[in-house]
Amino acid sequence: MSEAAWVLTLGTAALFVLGVPIVFAIGIASLGALILADVGIVILGQKMIQGSTIFSLLAVPCFILAGDIMQTGGLASRLINVARVMVRHLTGGLGMVTVLSATFFAALSGSSPATTAAIGSIMIPEMEKRGYRRDFSTALAASAGPLGQMIPPSIPMVIWGVISETSITALFFAGIIPGLLTSFGLMVVCYWVARAQGVLGDEHRASARELVAAVADGKWALLTPLIILGGIYGGVFTPTEAGAVAVAYSLVIGVFVHREMKLSDLPGILLKSMRTTAIAIFILTTALSFGFLIALEDLPARVTQVLFGISDDPVVVLLMLNLLLLIIGAFMDTISAMVILATVLIAIGRQLGLDPVHLGAIIVINLAIGFLTPPFGINLFVGAAISGLRVEAIAKAIWPMLLVEILVLLAVTYFPAVTLAIPRLLQ
Repeated sequence: MSEAAWVLTLGTAALFVLGVPIVFAIGIASLGALILADVGIVILGQKMIQGSTIFSLLAVPCFILAGDIMQTGGLASRLINVARVMVRHLTGGLGMVTVLSATFFAALSGSSPATTAAIGSIMIPEMEKRGYRRDFSTALAASAGPLGQMIPPSIPMVIWGVISETSITALFFAGIIPGLLTSFGLMVVCYWVARAQGVLGDEHRASARELVAAVADGKWALLTPLIILGGIYGGVFTPTEAGAVAVAYSLVIGVFVHREMKLSDLPGILLKSMRTTAIAIFILTTALSFGFLIALEDLPARVTQVLFGISDDPVVVLLMLNLLLLIIGAFMDTISAMVILATVLIAIGRQLGLDPVHLGAIIVINLAIGFLTPPFGINLFVGAAISGLRVEAIAKAIWPMLLVEILVLLAVTYFPAVTLAIPRLLQ
């Protein structure tokens, strides 16, 4: 490899080990590689500006803002109430409420940490009161967070669609079945753990009247994913425009229907969303220049040759690809990983003959699991902030939920219909 290639690989890794923030590590490595490759360093700024002007990326700040408004405007609490009346009487019912609420909220937020924060802040204390161990309650809320990346509108799906030039609409629909499978698997874990810990469900099964009342109260929140996905599939608006629709809808419902949010709350919500967006876009635009240099040094072809040099069996290559992504997800955030590895992953996908939508689902689900694995594991830190537990304690309790998500990942990897059935049906 050339000197520039060594700087991009070993140099970036060394900066990570030294504790340099990811965005600065890849920026410094990119700058050093540009100098060694005798390429004008002005291209670093050009690539960053070019990346920030991609129209489809407008969906990212819009969905982030919509999720923050929904959390403040009372939509999240109503979703939890709907989930509660549906499954509270079952063994492990309160844990299932956490999972079902996260499933509903995932269809509003598109973000893993946001889902964990919104649902965990309400359900972790409630589960502990009902006899669940705090470490399990926290681990469950953290492990339900990745549903926000699987179930549409998924922010990582938007970003991968932009990077790989794959249909964002198809990627959205590709995440529905994996998300529902994960949700079901986590509920099975709740049942198993509740029986082991002797935690019974609420003896009082919700009446039809209670269920109707809860659905009626939460109807505006429940309608959100139907409006977004129905509008996209019906051709009323694009996935990018859907983000703006979600913001307008959540604002109207929070302020004028539920009246739990005031217009005076908006500056604070906007500031919170702007901070999250700024971090995401800064990482993305810096990583785009890094990805350009990786392609320039022909690293994707070399990595592909190494993988296929070990084995040309697609089953083995896909297994190695999953292991690689799981390891990377444990050390790097989703956006950086996708942008940095995009050219490599796309090259491997083409070599294997994978459908681009199927490949995107594999990548997003792999990196979603990274939110649960130390040392990066953002959801573990969110859960720790809510529960007061150490990250290590949460990580020890999370293994049954982690096993469920890995099983879903394997199903997605080796059975393409899991992700492609709905997109193909709607073509």
